[in-house]
Amino acid sequence: MTQGNGASGRAGDRSAMAEAALRGIQDQKLRWVELFYTDLLGGFNHVHIPSASIEADSFITGLPKLDGSSVRGFREIFESDMILVPDPATFGVMPWGAEHGGTARFICDIRLGGSMEPYAHDPRGIAHRTAAHLASAGYDTSYWGPEVEFFIFDRVKLTPSADGVRDAWGGSGYEIQSSEAPWNLQDGHGSIRFKEGYHRAGPTDVFEGIRSEVCNILSDSFHVRMDAHHHEVATAGQGEINMRFDELVPAGDHVQDIRFTLKAVARRHDKIASLMPKPVYGDNGIGLHMNQSIWSGGKNAFFDASDPYAEVSQTCRYYVGGLLEHARALCAITNPTTNSYRRLVPGYEAPVFIAWSKANRSANVRIPFYLKGRPEAKRIEYRTPDSAANIYLTEAALALAGLDGIRKKIEPPAPVDANIYKLTPARRKELGVRELPGSLGEALDCLASDHDFLSPAFAPSVLEAYREIKREEQLQLNLRPHPWEFYQYLDV
Repeated sequence: MTQGNGASGRAGDRSAMAEAALRGIQDQKLRWVELFYTDLLGGFNHVHIPSASIEADSFITGLPKLDGSSVRGFREIFESDMILVPDPATFGVMPWGAEHGGTARFICDIRLGGSMEPYAHDPRGIAHRTAAHLASAGYDTSYWGPEVEFFIFDRVKLTPSADGVRDAWGGSGYEIQSSEAPWNLQDGHGSIRFKEGYHRAGPTDVFEGIRSEVCNILSDSFHVRMDAHHHEVATAGQGEINMRFDELVPAGDHVQDIRFTLKAVARRHDKIASLMPKPVYGDNGIGLHMNQSIWSGGKNAFFDASDPYAEVSQTCRYYVGGLLEHARALCAITNPTTNSYRRLVPGYEAPVFIAWSKANRSANVRIPFYLKGRPEAKRIEYRTPDSAANIYLTEAALALAGLDGIRKKIEPPAPVDANIYKLTPARRKELGVRELPGSLGEALDCLASDHDFLSPAFAPSVLEAYREIKREEQLQLNLRPHPWEFYQYLDV
């Protein structure tokens, strides 16, 4: 069965898609249905129900299968009953589990029990509200092309143990084992040196087969249109999967599918897939570069053939102005972990400075400029986010920042066509180049003072719950000695 998980499918009639999905379940004799939803931190959660439990009305009234008090950032215990409403456009068949009778899957929206109102803390719901806000502003379509980077490790050994108690008094540390990494040379492996992994071919590229398997499953089972996959710059199994661009909500669904499938396939090969932004010292971290464009009446609002710089319209410049204006606050959402700020340092291709330019990867907003005169290809690439980000919140926040720039006519500074890392502080100041936050705590401070632009889709309670969880993460890191501190300070 063909799934409509892209722009064309989403435009179809919901009841017709529901009927097609139910017919697919019946024709393939699938015994189970897996309902997925996303929590506030971006985690992909699920529940299984017998296929006989789902019917046409389930795609409207939903299924009472969620205790919101058991999900971080959701509901209190006295208000926990919630509804999962499967989106028939996300119908797919799980590629494993045939021995259990086969499983269909749907991605769900979340409603409040009783009232059936959309739940304000549902990240997918926030993405829906953002898409509606874009349409109300005159942009009936937006396209998103996230580039998902990741690592695949052979093993990771942690001290302290997972419970954080047994060994915490005696020390802490980690060990990454990778058949690609230079520190495993003694094992006869270690074929990729630091920063020399980009587009490496097999057999040096050890995980080529796993990436291909992931992409085949995404295409065949979840009907994600693939664009490319390859080894990235870092050693130790760094890779990237590119999907074909899609509209805001479907693109978010696709990224969740990529993350889920990648981890599942790696596990089946006895490997560990990680989206931790900066696990390897001395090499590149993993980003989630966000390609985006907004359209009105079938025309790309970012394209202007008469623009001599990069064929970008004034609307595009204002959108960029909004992204740059709110870049520091955006980091709390686009770079949501304490580890994210190990990546945002000079020297590893990650953006540190707030600036825009064409074809310049040292700026955090880049205008790709491979070919001239191609309105369908004109887009901007926001390079700050990392793969730990909640994709729905990230897309929503970027779109709202850009729309704020259009509404307020925020003119960005002049583009910086130079390696910003090599500019002096005085020259950066002269060019109006600011710096991104240096820690999650600093990013949260920025979000606390600059969040009004998010109000069309983010309820105040969402930001409050989010900041509370992230403040605790920063606190827990700050409480613990770091191995480097022992090296640096043991003899003071």
